[in-house]
Amino acid sequence: MSKLRVYDLAKKYDIPSKDFVSILNMYNIPVKNHMSALTDQQISEFEEKFDKNKYQAEQETEPKKAPVKEPTKASANPAAPKGTSETKKPTRPPQKSQPKTGGNGPKKADDKKRPVSNNQGQQPKMRDHSKKEKTARSVYKRIKDEKKKSVQLNQTFEIPEVLTVGELADVLEISATEVIKTLMLAGTMVSINQEIDFETAAIVAAELGFEVEAIKIEDVVSKILEEYDEEESENEIPRPPVVTVMGHVDHGKTSLLDKIRKANVIAGEAGGITQHIGAYTVNINNHAITVIDTPGHEAFTAMRSRGAQITDIAVLVVAADDGVMPQTVEAINHAKAAGVPILVAINKIDKPGADPERVKQELTKYNLVVEEWGGETIAVNVSAKTGEGIESLLEMIIMMSEMEELTADPGREARGSVIESQIKRGKGAVATLLVQQGTLHIGDSIISGTTYGKIRTMIDDKGKRLKKAGPSTPVEISGLSDIPVAGDDFIVLENEKEARQLAEKRKEMQKGERQRRSNISLDDLFSQIQDGNIQDVNIIIKADVQGSIEAIKQSLEKLDNEAVRINIIHGAVGAINETDVMLAATSNAIVIGFNVRPDKNAVKLAETEEVDMRLYRVIYDAVEDIKKAMEGMLAPEFREKVMGNAEVREVFKIPSVGTIAGCYITEGKINRNDDVRIIRDGIVILEGKIASLRRFKDDVKEVNTGYECGIGIEKYNDLKVGDNIEAFTMEKIER
Repeated sequence: MSKLRVYDLAKKYDIPSKDFVSILNMYNIPVKNHMSALTDQQISEFEEKFDKNKYQAEQETEPKKAPVKEPTKASANPAAPKGTSETKKPTRPPQKSQPKTGGNGPKKADDKKRPVSNNQGQQPKMRDHSKKEKTARSVYKRIKDEKKKSVQLNQTFEIPEVLTVGELADVLEISATEVIKTLMLAGTMVSINQEIDFETAAIVAAELGFEVEAIKIEDVVSKILEEYDEEESENEIPRPPVVTVMGHVDHGKTSLLDKIRKANVIAGEAGGITQHIGAYTVNINNHAITVIDTPGHEAFTAMRSRGAQITDIAVLVVAADDGVMPQTVEAINHAKAAGVPILVAINKIDKPGADPERVKQELTKYNLVVEEWGGETIAVNVSAKTGEGIESLLEMIIMMSEMEELTADPGREARGSVIESQIKRGKGAVATLLVQQGTLHIGDSIISGTTYGKIRTMIDDKGKRLKKAGPSTPVEISGLSDIPVAGDDFIVLENEKEARQLAEKRKEMQKGERQRRSNISLDDLFSQIQDGNIQDVNIIIKADVQGSIEAIKQSLEKLDNEAVRINIIHGAVGAINETDVMLAATSNAIVIGFNVRPDKNAVKLAETEEVDMRLYRVIYDAVEDIKKAMEGMLAPEFREKVMGNAEVREVFKIPSVGTIAGCYITEGKINRNDDVRIIRDGIVILEGKIASLRRFKDDVKEVNTGYECGIGIEKYNDLKVGDNIEAFTMEKIER
């Protein structure tokens, strides 16, 4: 039996609620009023014991009380003897022989209603029946209103999982004072704008006689995207294919792209490994192809997965001299999960020991059988170094795209995916978008995740400014409120106001609380784990681009075990600042910086708050340090020591020498033999050596704080005014 109120059960027996409350109490079922809730057990016990017919019979035989009437001459004398019959008329002398007393004449006709007094000289008080009648009416009206209200309250109200006190009162259609009073009686002091969770709201509602159930806040943007994708268009035309290059680290993916678009990207990457995701457009025989280059390092699994989800064709690069490797298998799995056709490019066929046939044999283990062996997988032998097979590879890509019959409607509002995002000086938050449907225009209002904005500028992969971008076009845009998360969908909305409102609603859905803990460092992490003091390791990641954050997060989460769990509480693009350090201090977190540096205030605050900050240039090192700390093997032999900082205030280009930076030493000192790094807007641009250090025309060994000098960097001339040159050494630390 479902849960009932007292008044519901009273209706069943056709008994007034007020009387029914008394009946329930007689049967040892304690209830306060008609709104009290009854359990299934109480209802079943009552129904077994209660006999409605017997109750009605008792009501009929029970003598009813005489209604209160105005006094008549039969009962007007309150001083009548107890033995006197009420119906006996009092005797009195005839009016004619009645003497006049007290100046009063004979009684008038209306004196019959006047009660006889037993006190001499005092007039007895009349009974105030009008007051009782008013009270009865007010009680009846209140009961009637409560019954009417109870009918309205006989429903379940839906409330979100988190809401304010005022919002709860609005939903229940009661005053906020009642909600606050109920919470105060429960020992909780709240204000009308204070948020409470669903459990608290449910308890308050039950106390006030309401039933509530939780509803999740609807993600309107996701619903808009679903409706957009389901909508059919009759104006679709062929579009360029989106190709993703995937494969194991150092199998020649970037070199292969270099040969296609004739642009050397490797020189700007640390250790020759592609650290960022990028998109490029190439034209082959009047056919456009959009290429997404994903890194091959296994730490970039999330980025590679994202690339496979937005691509039409996956080009799997496998080195002919190395064969199928673990990251190659991951790339195959991601492509298959996304339902993307795979084209195999067997690279490095020019190297000694290259064996393309062995690669084809290994691919069969993963259900990739090449066409010449009777399968459906196309495999092309190529050499990124000599250019052999490149044309055949591109022809196969065009042929596969024609078989796929790729189409899009450029007349619709644009929607697509975020490929990359970062902060650029003078532009703020910028993002690389891949338009998948419709056409994106300057001035369009878009939303992606919790980020929104109005497009101010739009640039293609060649740096050309665009006014619009059609399907399969990668563009870099500015004008966003914040940097979006790489891999998120974006869609154009009617106006910026709507985009802002939906973004704020999404932010509310992502609210969460963080617990305070004492600060820890990697050095004592293992001992605290052993002592049972640590179950979660909180980590804050700051990096130069969003893709690196996801890569580090993906790698660290793999280190979870039974004793400890890695918890990434924050990840953002940009330099490490005071806010990051304060968050680390309050949440007991370790700060990891990848290709970024902390500002001066952050360094000082970290020393004061004893927050552990670790800075890295290669993801392998960051992951290994955390892993060794968890295993108790962290024992680095060297640690970086910052010697000084210099601000570039002027740049001089000297023939046959190169670029010299006119600097002012702002902190510490710069030594001729120090290693240096160039920092621009908190991002590490280069690490290198000092080629020359001069004051005026003299070569010097060191320059201290407050002095000016000229600094030349070995094999680097792209210095700019405002850059920061940080000098450091590696000193041995005894453990």
